[in-house]
Amino acid sequence: MHCESPIKRRKSRQIMVGNVPVGGDAPISVQSMTNTETTDVIATVEQIRRIQLAGADIVRVSVPTMEAAEAFGEIRKQVSLPLVADIHFDYRIALRVADLGVDCLRINPGNIGREKRIKAVVDKARDLNIPIRIGVNAGSLEKDLQKKYGEPTPDALVESALRHVEILDSLNFQNFKVSVKASDVFMAVAAYRKLATLIEQPLHLGITEAGGLRSGTVKSSIGLGALLMDGIGDTIRVSLAADPVEEIKVGWDMLRSLRLRSKGVNFIACPSCSRQNFDVIKTMNDLEQRVEDITVPLDVAVIGCVVNGPGEAKEADLGLAGGTPSNLIYIDGEPNQKLTNENLVDNLERLIRAKAAQKQAQIDADAKNIIAKA
Repeated sequence: MHCESPIKRRKSRQIMVGNVPVGGDAPISVQSMTNTETTDVIATVEQIRRIQLAGADIVRVSVPTMEAAEAFGEIRKQVSLPLVADIHFDYRIALRVADLGVDCLRINPGNIGREKRIKAVVDKARDLNIPIRIGVNAGSLEKDLQKKYGEPTPDALVESALRHVEILDSLNFQNFKVSVKASDVFMAVAAYRKLATLIEQPLHLGITEAGGLRSGTVKSSIGLGALLMDGIGDTIRVSLAADPVEEIKVGWDMLRSLRLRSKGVNFIACPSCSRQNFDVIKTMNDLEQRVEDITVPLDVAVIGCVVNGPGEAKEADLGLAGGTPSNLIYIDGEPNQKLTNENLVDNLERLIRAKAAQKQAQIDADAKNIIAKA
């Protein structure tokens, strides 16, 4: 019911991470990272599947040892989501996971060592069409840059990134994306804004070590939101000291809020006050848990009184406006039926699922018509 996003995205070169396009005109992808021991294949596979169900497009897995590399190979066999191997320093691990089916290598070429080793990794990536992610972090800048700048700064992050970019350029390898992460919002935003003007490759956004679920969500939303509103960013990760599933949920909420991607139920709900005709907070808490499995884009308004209720409800796919003696349901902007407070959540869930099914059927029918006309 809302207009399209006014955001004009930065033009970037498109790469493929497995079957997921990143950059160009592709949707902004949402990713997370496992926090299990990679050598615990069962636990890691289980977590990746939960991350996928939450809506992830890509997941990163830390591969610190050759033992972890072999475990990565077993994980790769059991999951369908594109996997990024996070590797530091040891080029042999990169070569091994490449042979085992990795979809992207997160490794900084300048950290590999001798030129022969760098070339071996790049040649392998080129032969198997595996992209590389350059990942610069304020907490691990090169010593000479720390000395030059005195402390991490946006310019230091960008200079570090460009060093790695130049190495790949010298080897005529353009299949890469870049991140310049910091835990400080202003530093990260400034670094990404500068880098966005200097290279054409996709940018992976993140505010690193953002914090716990609440504080990290706020910090990431401010930093990533500012960049996304500038049109900067091709893939995002919300770094939280929490269950990785929560990172995916927050990432999707960001993209929904900016109208950059749609998936699942987008709730419009009032904070509640003494005018409410039903318990808005309890209703929302129950509904969010019950319908989080729905993937069809759907706007649902839950407003507790008649002051803003009808106006918001009319703009949603399905809306509830509190009233006395009954609450009024709107569907597609029109009054549809009345509901009492008795079994309100059960009835709302039923209506939401029915509307989602109707919308999915229309999406499927439209897709068939497009194919038939092609």
